Amino acid sequence: MNYAVIAAGQGSRLVAEGVGVSKPLLHINGERMIERLFRIFINNNAESVSVIINEEMMDVRQYLQSVNLPVPLNLVIKSTPDSLHSFYELSPYLQGGKFCLTTVDTIFREAEFSDYIRAFRNDRMSDALMGVTDYIDDEKPLYVQTNEDLRITNFLDLPEPGIQYVSGGIYGMNETVLNLFRQAMDEGLSRMRNFQRLMVQTGLEVKAFPFSKIVDVDHETDIRTAEEFIQSR
Repeated sequence: MNYAVIAAGQGSRLVAEGVGVSKPLLHINGERMIERLFRIFINNNAESVSVIINEEMMDVRQYLQSVNLPVPLNLVIKSTPDSLHSFYELSPYLQGGKFCLTTVDTIFREAEFSDYIRAFRNDRMSDALMGVTDYIDDEKPLYVQTNEDLRITNFLDLPEPGIQYVSGGIYGMNETVLNLFRQAMDEGLSRMRNFQRLMVQTGLEVKAFPFSKIVDVDHETDIRTAEEFIQSR
């Protein structure tokens, strides 16, 4: 499976709090966040890893250009207006079957991620399998509406009664999903959440895979929260 990481954000909240390193290079439990993702991807049979960073991240660029992985590492250096356009820039490297895309700051349990990848590989029906969680600790969570079979029926900016999950920034998709880019660009869509809505609206089979907990690292205090989560069993 091909893997990809969106790491093109500015990390403005961390910068404002005095964190002096770009978000992908933050150490969580002794590992850089992006380094941790690479290791987990390799452990889950990665065929390639692709990353997009913005043009201002000189420290991240230097680090990634020195990384030696046992699979091809594709580096895209481009400042984009939003996460959907970052995904679009990565899409040429994600052709040829199923792939998994994550944001750089999503922290999850490795065993659960392996279960998720195994489930996605074995799923012959779904066009996409989205990592979700009922742990909500995000300033602007994307709420995920599901039916009794965990098929996703909508993505919402605000909670509604009966909604249990939010998006965890982990996206398993196939080539059918990539075919939606022309429509998304023609409609002037921005942000991943709007692309996910388009997937549902066009009738793709989109399902949810619940993780027990996923932590987003947006603030300095989230670093310790993420470390405690990783160390807990």
